[in-house]
Amino acid sequence: MHITEVKVFPVDEEKLRAFVSIVFDDCFMVNDIKVIQGKDGLFISMPSRKKRNGKFKDVAHPLNNKTRKMLEDQILAEYDHVLSGQRSGEARDTSQPAPPERKEPPRAGQTEEPLEKKSLEEVAEMHLRDSFWNS
Repeated sequence: MHITEVKVFPVDEEKLRAFVSIVFDDCFMVNDIKVIQGKDGLFISMPSRKKRNGKFKDVAHPLNNKTRKMLEDQILAEYDHVLSGQRSGEARDTSQPAPPERKEPPRAGQTEEPLEKKSLEEVAEMHLRDSFWNS
Protein backbone atom coordinates (compact mmCIF):
# COMPACT_ATOMS: atom_id res chain seq x y z
CA MET A 1 0.00 0.00 0.00
CA HIS A 2 1.37 3.38 -1.03
CA ILE A 3 0.19 6.93 -0.62
CA THR A 4 -0.15 8.12 -4.20
CA GLU A 5 -1.51 11.62 -3.58
CA VAL A 6 -1.45 14.13 -0.74
CA LYS A 7 -3.41 17.39 -0.84
CA VAL A 8 -2.76 19.94 1.89
CA PHE A 9 -5.22 22.71 2.73
CA PRO A 10 -3.49 25.15 5.15
CA VAL A 11 -5.75 26.93 7.63
CA ASP A 12 -5.28 29.92 9.89
CA GLU A 13 -6.19 28.55 13.34
CA GLU A 14 -4.41 28.54 16.70
CA LYS A 15 -3.23 24.89 16.81
CA LEU A 16 -4.79 23.48 13.65
CA ARG A 17 -2.36 24.06 10.78
CA ALA A 18 -3.98 22.20 7.87
CA PHE A 19 -6.52 19.68 6.64
CA VAL A 20 -5.13 16.91 4.46
CA SER A 21 -6.62 14.45 1.98
CA ILE A 22 -4.64 11.38 0.96
CA VAL A 23 -5.14 8.72 -1.70
CA PHE A 24 -3.86 5.17 -1.38
CA ASP A 25 -2.84 3.25 -4.52
CA ASP A 26 -4.82 5.67 -6.73
CA CYS A 27 -8.06 4.08 -5.51
CA PHE A 28 -8.92 4.91 -1.86
CA MET A 29 -9.24 8.41 -0.37
CA VAL A 30 -9.15 9.55 3.25
CA ASN A 31 -10.22 13.15 3.95
CA ASP A 32 -10.09 15.39 7.00
CA ILE A 33 -6.73 14.37 8.41
CA LYS A 34 -5.51 17.29 10.51
CA VAL A 35 -2.02 18.70 10.96
CA ILE A 36 -1.83 19.93 14.55
CA GLN A 37 0.83 22.05 16.28
CA GLY A 38 1.56 20.36 19.62
CA LYS A 39 3.96 21.37 22.36
CA ASP A 40 6.57 18.98 20.93
CA GLY A 41 6.02 19.86 17.26
CA LEU A 42 3.67 18.94 14.44
CA PHE A 43 1.64 15.75 14.41
CA ILE A 44 -1.32 14.35 12.47
CA SER A 45 -4.77 13.60 13.80
CA MET A 46 -6.91 11.10 11.93
CA PRO A 47 -10.52 11.91 10.94
CA SER A 48 -12.89 11.46 13.87
CA ARG A 49 -16.45 12.08 14.98
CA LYS A 50 -17.92 13.07 18.30
CA LYS A 51 -19.88 10.36 20.10
CA ARG A 52 -22.96 10.96 22.27
CA ASN A 53 -20.83 10.80 25.42
CA GLY A 54 -18.74 13.75 24.14
CA LYS A 55 -15.63 11.69 23.37
CA PHE A 56 -14.11 11.49 19.89
CA LYS A 57 -13.59 8.25 17.99
CA ASP A 58 -11.38 7.89 14.91
CA VAL A 59 -13.30 7.09 11.73
CA ALA A 60 -10.17 5.73 10.04
CA HIS A 61 -6.77 5.09 11.58
CA PRO A 62 -3.58 3.05 11.14
CA LEU A 63 -3.47 -0.25 13.00
CA ASN A 64 0.23 -0.13 13.90
CA ASN A 65 3.03 2.34 14.61
CA LYS A 66 4.90 1.58 11.37
CA THR A 67 1.89 2.63 9.28
CA ARG A 68 1.23 5.70 11.44
CA LYS A 69 4.85 6.81 11.03
CA MET A 70 4.69 6.30 7.25
CA LEU A 71 1.52 8.42 7.07
CA GLU A 72 2.86 11.13 9.35
CA ASP A 73 6.22 11.33 7.57
CA GLN A 74 4.67 11.72 4.10
CA ILE A 75 1.90 14.08 5.21
CA LEU A 76 4.23 16.37 7.18
CA ALA A 77 6.77 16.36 4.33
CA GLU A 78 4.06 17.50 1.91
CA TYR A 79 2.81 20.06 4.45
CA ASP A 80 6.34 21.53 4.69
CA HIS A 81 6.62 21.42 0.90
CA VAL A 82 3.34 23.31 0.43
CA LEU A 83 4.26 25.91 3.03
CA SER A 84 7.55 26.52 1.27
CA GLY A 85 5.46 27.57 -1.76
CA GLN A 86 7.57 25.55 -4.17
CA ARG A 87 4.63 23.86 -5.89
CA SER A 88 1.69 26.10 -5.04
CA GLY A 89 0.06 23.20 -3.21
CA GLU A 90 -0.43 20.92 -6.20
CA ALA A 91 -0.90 17.29 -5.26
CA ARG A 92 1.93 14.98 -6.23
CA ASP A 93 2.66 11.27 -6.35
CA THR A 94 4.26 10.57 -2.98
CA SER A 95 5.02 6.90 -3.60
CA GLN A 96 8.21 7.89 -5.43
CA PRO A 97 10.85 10.51 -4.56
CA ALA A 98 9.94 13.98 -5.75
CA PRO A 99 11.28 14.73 -9.24
CA PRO A 100 13.67 17.64 -9.72
CA GLU A 101 11.92 20.99 -9.62
CA ARG A 102 10.78 22.31 -12.97
CA LYS A 103 8.52 25.15 -13.86
CA GLU A 104 5.12 23.91 -15.01
CA PRO A 105 2.19 26.03 -16.08
CA PRO A 106 -0.51 26.22 -13.41
CA ARG A 107 -3.44 23.81 -13.69
CA ALA A 108 -6.96 25.09 -14.09
CA GLY A 109 -7.95 26.95 -10.94
CA GLN A 110 -4.39 27.20 -9.62
CA THR A 111 -2.16 30.21 -9.37
CA GLU A 112 1.61 30.45 -9.26
CA GLU A 113 1.62 32.28 -5.92
CA PRO A 114 2.23 30.26 -2.73
CA LEU A 115 -0.89 29.02 -0.95
CA GLU A 116 -2.28 31.41 1.59
CA LYS A 117 -3.74 30.15 4.82
CA LYS A 118 -7.51 29.75 4.61
CA SER A 119 -10.33 29.92 7.12
CA LEU A 120 -12.14 26.71 8.05
CA GLU A 121 -15.11 27.74 5.91
CA GLU A 122 -12.88 28.32 2.88
CA VAL A 123 -11.21 24.93 3.35
CA ALA A 124 -14.59 23.20 3.66
CA GLU A 125 -15.70 24.85 0.43
CA MET A 126 -12.46 23.78 -1.31
CA HIS A 127 -12.98 20.20 -0.11
CA LEU A 128 -16.51 20.18 -1.51
CA ARG A 129 -15.40 21.62 -4.86
CA ASP A 130 -12.54 19.09 -5.08
CA SER A 131 -14.64 16.12 -3.97
CA PHE A 132 -15.21 13.15 -6.22
CA TRP A 133 -18.95 13.69 -5.57
CA ASN A 134 -18.77 16.73 -7.83
CA SER A 135 -17.07 14.87 -10.68
